[in-house]
Amino acid sequence: MEVNDRRFLHSPLRLAKQGVFGSEKEASGLILLDLPDFDSTVLANREIATKLAGQVDVLIWVLDPQKYADAAVHHDFIRPLSAHGAVTLVVLNQIDNLREAQRVPVMTSLRSILERDGLGNPRLLGVSAATGEGIEGLRQEIAKVVTARSAASNRLAADVATIAERLGDGHGVEELKTPPDKAKRELIQNLAVASGMDTVVDAVRTSYRLDARKKTGWPLTRWLSNFRPDPLRRLNLKSTDVNPKLNRTSLPAPGLAQRAQADSAVRAYAEGAGAGAPEPWKASIRRAARHHTHELPDRLDQAIANTDVKATKGAWWWPLVSVIQWMSLATALTGALWLAALAAVQYLQFSLPPAPRVEGIPVPTLMLILGILLGLVLGVLSGIAARVGSSGRARKARKALLGAMAAVAEEAVVDPVDAEINRHNQFIGALRRARG
Repeated sequence: MEVNDRRFLHSPLRLAKQGVFGSEKEASGLILLDLPDFDSTVLANREIATKLAGQVDVLIWVLDPQKYADAAVHHDFIRPLSAHGAVTLVVLNQIDNLREAQRVPVMTSLRSILERDGLGNPRLLGVSAATGEGIEGLRQEIAKVVTARSAASNRLAADVATIAERLGDGHGVEELKTPPDKAKRELIQNLAVASGMDTVVDAVRTSYRLDARKKTGWPLTRWLSNFRPDPLRRLNLKSTDVNPKLNRTSLPAPGLAQRAQADSAVRAYAEGAGAGAPEPWKASIRRAARHHTHELPDRLDQAIANTDVKATKGAWWWPLVSVIQWMSLATALTGALWLAALAAVQYLQFSLPPAPRVEGIPVPTLMLILGILLGLVLGVLSGIAARVGSSGRARKARKALLGAMAAVAEEAVVDPVDAEINRHNQFIGALRRARG
């Protein structure tokens, strides 16, 4: 039910003074709700009366001499709500329509009916809205309820404020702010270093150069690269058919220095997050930050293992350089075989026409020299390009790995700390409301 119309009394209720030296007490905070006729045929009216019966401070039943004994009123309404007898007040209106001799018997009859309804010792008043008879007594009864309620509320508010002051340790505590992005970046960077991420980045750089040399080096010497171990493969980061949930790297287990660095990073983040909070809350924030510390190394290692560092992806220019390298080798071999054939013919004293020349240089000699030079120059240039490409690949790998580290740090450290800060701020807000 929504109360859309509130009507306030212009003259507040006042509780009559008690004793000779007593004084009047103002009963403030009264809200009167005039419910719809509960004995009507509208079912919603009955539902509203039943719902509010257990929520109001006092429930006033207004009857009249003509229908005070109506069985429907007592059986359908008053009797089902007799459990609220302690907050029930029964008013018999229109007593001005009764003769003096009729009033006592009617009031006695109504009291007995109410007692049979289960109200026990009902509070019964006779009033007349037309003449004002008994209205002051009704006002006093309502004022007693309001005053008692206000006193209880004031005592409860005072107790709550006292307890809140004790909980706040007598100090005005401010709400905490979540740590800034700079603190999060420092945490992620320190966890990344402790996890061995730099080793992986260096392995990505070296592996790229090694793959580039295998694909673009001089064909007669590139096979030598097969004798150099691939660092990414040794770290178990160059396999594609693995289960992400079971995948792990072959990085060395974190030593005491790495574990200390990770613990220090988490502790520094927690200390910064709890700065300004009382010591109990600081300890709570530290516990939240360190809750997953024991599993943090494994989660960081798994994050590295499942990060795509493009370990098996080559560069677009590798196939092109490889084709040119093989063409240069074929040219050099053709020139060498041609010269060998000429030497053999000359040794066997056969007469052949001289080899064609270009600018005075025999073509087979030119082919041999140009093929070898082209292969060597391409090898040098591809090595330079590989170093540049490996730096770019390493930067991308570092960015991807930092993203994986950030996800782990967010879940294992940042989110628990933020949740604890929110709990602290909710506590502070509740303290402020209790104090105020």
